[in-house]
Formats: sequence, structure tokens, C-alpha cells
Amino acid sequence: MAMLVIEGTYRIVGASPDGDSVRFYPNDPAEWDRVGGPHKVQRNASGGAQLRLDAIDALETHFLTKAGEQHQPRRFGEAAASELLEWLGFTKVVRNDHGTVTGSDPEQVTGYILTRTADVYGRCVSFAGKGHAPVKSGTNIFVDAALLQRTVNYHQLARGLAYPTFYRKLFPDLRTALTEAAKTARAEDLGLWPDDRTQSGAAVATARSLFDDVVVLPKLFRRLADYLALNDGDLSLAGFPAFLAQRDDRLFIVSTGHSTGLDTVVQVIDDNTVRMTVPPEDIVFDER
Repeated sequence: MAMLVIEGTYRIVGASPDGDSVRFYPNDPAEWDRVGGPHKVQRNASGGAQLRLDAIDALETHFLTKAGEQHQPRRFGEAAASELLEWLGFTKVVRNDHGTVTGSDPEQVTGYILTRTADVYGRCVSFAGKGHAPVKSGTNIFVDAALLQRTVNYHQLARGLAYPTFYRKLFPDLRTALTEAAKTARAEDLGLWPDDRTQSGAAVATARSLFDDVVVLPKLFRRLADYLALNDGDLSLAGFPAFLAQRDDRLFIVSTGHSTGLDTVVQVIDDNTVRMTVPPEDIVFDER
């Protein structure tokens, strides 16, 4: 899979990096214009842009709903964010009460990204590496499993700190390598996996259960959080499948070859318990 290589620096002071997103500044900001796809990379006045780390989804630390900002169990979201920054080379990271980084050592670290596109929000969808780029910045490189294993995306899955979350533009050979990393982490009970309830059943027993106790695939969490925000305190999940059908999140099930909607792989077991009927790594989502 050929991807554009961009070399630059990661900088975190003044930002709120989490377990699957960080800010990146190319040595040559004009190289953002080489990123393909229908959406342009949105950059700040200094040429930096937010990355969306491809193929992974860490637990939400700041998710905005109609009822206000929410989060998943903090210990896993914070652990993923800390691991990402440590892997990149940041130490002594200080955050304020809102999660914004106010200091770090060093203030920036050298790295590179492998990318093909930006998402609808202007975030560059990337695999992120540290140190100097393997080829000249601004050129393309064929990304295989060996190069993929040198990225923080792979590292987060291998440590069990993020869920595999795949989209259509990711080539199958890379998806396979990432799937194996996630399966191994799950088999070894690493990171979030011992607490995962995505397939076994997540009970929304109280108003705070989803945010403080329940560990599920972030995509499922986001839809549940939006649904509950509309329910004015009613915790019943009876209407959740219909809500999902209206959202029309389209996906492809790898094992069966079926194209369908998220509502068909989510099951409400009783009035307040929900589960997914296929594992996250068996799903490829359509980009919106």
C-alpha cells in the first residue's frame, strides 16, 4: 500500500492529545497539499494539524453530546494517552484540569507520518512513526507489515490500549497485521481487554454506568451516549436499534462478506444491556 511520507515534529503543549490523536507539524507545511482525497488537511497558523491515527480507536476522554461533554472509564483513556506520548518520546507531561498540556520534556520530538487522506473534519488520517522518515519527506513509500509495526498505531493495539477500528481505505494486508496484534493482546488480557464488554454485554444500570464503568468499542459508546442524551434521563435501550438504523452507519463484515448497517450487529439483550454480535476486527466501516 503506497502512502505519502511527511517528516516533521510532534508538539503537544497547548493541545489535548489522547490515545489515538496528536498534533503534527511538517518541516515543510506545503506538503499537506500533497495529501490526497476530497478533504483538505486543516492546519493552524504554525502549519500544524491534528492527526487521526488510522485503524485504532482509544477510549473517549472528551466526547461532546447534547447533554454535555462525556467520557469513557478514565483509567483506560488516560493510559492510552500516556502510552502514546511516552512512545513518541515525551516525558514529564503536565496537564491542567481540562486535559490541556501545559508543559513537556522535550517540547517537540522528531517524527514522520504515513498518510493517504484527511477525514471530513480535516484531520490527517495517518500512521505515525518516531525518528527520521524511512525515505525523503514528500515522497511515497510502500507500506508493508514490517513498516506498520514501527508505528504507534500498531503499538497501541499490541498493548491492548485501543480497539481495532478499520475503514474501507485500509488495505487488507495491513488490516490483517493489525488484527493479529489486537487478537494477541486480547488473548494475553492486556490493557482494556479484561474489562471489555463489547460482545459479552454492557449494562447501562445507572446514569453514570456508560461513562464510568462500561468498557466498549468507542464507536458503540458514541452512539449510546448520543442516544441516552436524547432520552431525558430514561435509561431504557429499547429504542436503540431504531436509533442506529436512523444513523445508518454502514459497514462490511469481513468473515461473511456482507455489507450492512451497524444496527444489524448490535443486539439489545434486555432493557438496559447491549452487545455487538461480531468482534471489532471483523468489521470495516464506511467513511462518512
